[in-house]
Amino acid sequence: MTTKLQTLPAPDKKSAGAGKPTNHRKPRKPRESRGTLAFSRKQRTKALAKHGILILAGALMIYPLLWMVVSSLRPNELIFRDPGLWLNSLEMSNYTDGWSALTHPFGHYMLNSAIVVIGSILGNLISCSMAAYAFARLQFTGKKLFFGIMLLTIMLPFHVVIVPQYILFSQIGWVNTFWPLLVPKLLATDAFFVFLMVQFIRGIPKDLDEAARIDGAGHPRIFLRVILPLMVPALATTTIFTFIWTWNDFFGALIYLTDPDMFTVPVALRAFVDSQSATSWGSLFAMSIVSLLPVFLVFLFGQRFLIKGIATTGIK
Repeated sequence: MTTKLQTLPAPDKKSAGAGKPTNHRKPRKPRESRGTLAFSRKQRTKALAKHGILILAGALMIYPLLWMVVSSLRPNELIFRDPGLWLNSLEMSNYTDGWSALTHPFGHYMLNSAIVVIGSILGNLISCSMAAYAFARLQFTGKKLFFGIMLLTIMLPFHVVIVPQYILFSQIGWVNTFWPLLVPKLLATDAFFVFLMVQFIRGIPKDLDEAARIDGAGHPRIFLRVILPLMVPALATTTIFTFIWTWNDFFGALIYLTDPDMFTVPVALRAFVDSQSATSWGSLFAMSIVSLLPVFLVFLFGQRFLIKGIATTGIK
């Protein structure tokens, strides 16, 4: 008669010592070697040197602006005698005299610039967005050729086309009006903004267009209801750049505007410089500071839209 021996399971090592007290010790952090410490010190020194160079370069770049602010508060005879930034006295009359030094108050010229700026912004937003939608979503003959020609116009200097444009606008009778400064904006002549918006629209999924097309929407409705609301960062970037470039435009306004009543801010500032008599530099610098305030405020409040718009369009 044979008996079967049942094999008992081997005792678990973990369970065998379960009743014994154990000492849990936290692992010690490895000490940094001398090489690691030396490397971190080297990194800190390098970072400090880099930040010092950047601060010095920033101070050099902002010094002319600070000097102009200080010079607007100095008497006219002391402006070019002292290149420093220390003020011994405040000459606030430069602002009051500069505001009323020309034929009209300086606010009149700022209003002219505002009219040109607002018209240019509206023109670029409407025309460039429509042209960008056509290049990004529509299929037509010669699309790549026209897009390449549009990109080539970015490298074309403004001074090359100013003579034929002036002849054309002179024959129409638009010289000494705001139309030569506004009408080209309505024709999507700023290829940079068209390219920027094309890059942005290409990043929008085409599934949204197809869903709208299934619901019966055509291209105008897709553009207005689907694409345009998603283009806010690109539109904001276009608005900021158009404002800054148009507000500071001197050459175009100098060519087309000959009547002092139509002068914009850059041309009005030029009127302070007189080659036959003494120039009121204090008033000139004071009104320059006044003209810089709108640009500074627009860039300050629109900076996050500007960064977002450039970052989402693939432009590096």
